Parts: sequence; structure tokens; C-alpha cells
Amino acid sequence: MKKVVLKLDLHDERGKQKAMKIVSGLAGIESISMDMKDKKLTLTGDIDPVSVVAKLRKLCLTELVTVGPAKEPEKKDGKKDDAKKDDEKKKDNKDDGEKKKDNKDEQGQAQAKGQAQVQAQAPAQAQAQAQAQAQAQTQAQTQL
Repeated sequence: MKKVVLKLDLHDERGKQKAMKIVSGLAGIESISMDMKDKKLTLTGDIDPVSVVAKLRKLCLTELVTVGPAKEPEKKDGKKDDAKKDDEKKKDNKDDGEKKKDNKDEQGQAQAKGQAQVQAQAPAQAQAQAQAQAQAQTQAQTQL
């Protein structure tokens, strides 16, 4: 997709109609717009700018002003959406910051509870380990 802007030396409506007829017959053209104040013809589509200029020079003096990628209207809408998305991201980041603080508080509380549970479980675990060791020793002695 290309956007081609041409400057035409047109003087009247008849010349404009002829130029539009020539351009509209070319393959690959998706849109045509004419600005009679500036005498500029804007074409978008899969076109060869050189062939367009060659065809129009048979009608009138034609200058190639610019050739570039066509900007799709969807991208303009996308920019608005991107701005909204950026705003939402900023809000989410603020919310995430608050959530992180809450999570840290919750984690701290959970760790404190966990330590208390570990301390409570420590004597029971030590007792279980001592019993397991004692059983292992008795089994070893019986095998001898």
C-alpha cells in the first residue's frame, strides 16, 4: 500500500474529470481524492507512481510531490485506543502497587503465623525424629 500525492496543472472542472477518469482506470487504486485549491491529487493503493505520472502527463503537467506508505484509518482509531490503554495501564500499575503492598502485608502476617506454627511443631517434630532414630537403632541391634 502506497500513498502518492501528485500536483497537477489543472484549470477547470473538465480537466479534473479527465484526470480522475485516467487514474480510476488504473489497476490497484483503492482511493482517489482531489484538492482543487492546491491542485493536488492523492492516490492510495498498490500502484506504481511512475506509471501514474506517465499517464497523467499526457493530459497536463504533472509533478510527483510525495510517495510513502499509506496510513490506514484503523491506526488512527488504534492510537486513541492506545491512549486509553495507557491510561488503564497506569491505573492498573497504581492498583498493582497497592496490591503489592497488601500482598507484602499478607505475606508478612503469613510468615509470622508460619514461624509460630513451626515453633509449635518443632518439639513435636523433634520427638518424632527421636522416635524414628530409636526405632532404627533397635532394628539395627536386632539384625546383629
